[in-house]
Formats: sequence, C-alpha cells, structure tokens
Amino acid sequence: MSSASVPGDLVATWDLHLPDGIHTVKFEHGTTSGKRVVSVDDKEVLRKNWMFKLVGRESFVVGSRAAEVRIISRGLGFEYELCVDGKSISKFVETHNRNTRTWLPIIGGQPHRIVLEIDKMEVYADGKIASTFVS
Repeated sequence: MSSASVPGDLVATWDLHLPDGIHTVKFEHGTTSGKRVVSVDDKEVLRKNWMFKLVGRESFVVGSRAAEVRIISRGLGFEYELCVDGKSISKFVETHNRNTRTWLPIIGGQPHRIVLEIDKMEVYADGKIASTFVS
C-alpha cells in the first residue's frame, strides 16, 4: 500500500495500551475526496481512495484485537471515534484496566514491560506471551 498523504488529512491519533505493547493508531480522512487511511504503528493497514460517502466505519486489526474507526457527521464537520472489540475506546480502556495489571521493572539496567491479563491468566513479557508453566 502507498503511504502518500496530503498534509492536513491526519484527523485523529490514538495510543492503545495492549498486552503485546503500546500501539499508535492514526486516521487520515480527506473530507473532499472521502479518502480514508488507517495506520497502526506507522504501517498503513487500510487505504480507500475516492469514497463518495464521507461517513461510515472502517474495520482493521490492532495487535490481536478487532478495531474500527467510526466517522460521524457533526453539522459542517466530522467526529472520529475508535472502537476496540466492539467498545468505544473509553469503555475498552476502562474494562482493559480492570482486567490487566502492568509492571515496568528495570532489570540489568534495561526497562521491561510485564502484563498480566487476569481474565485469561496470560502473562506477556516485552510484548510476547510468556510461558508460566511450572513443573
């Protein structure tokens, strides 16, 4: 996919904290052409050019989660909402914070990120699922 963009088309940016790391979602919307571009961690994952309908939804994946940008008309402008796993970003963050614990230890002078997903009983170390089996 091409990464060419028109200055000023970037309309929204979100940082999403997931067990496998912190992801940045960027959304570009050409309000005259209807162009839509979604980038996750600076990699273009969706591009649609010359859309006649300026509002709607665009689905994609962030990490292992289903995500969607909703484009809503508000008078003469637009509103953009990120949804993850079918929930608005605020509801997803609230639920995610309740179901995870994160530690940021420094070991041997190096920073690390450890995440426990309580509902799945999975542990992630530096973005990768860790084996927790003890024999």
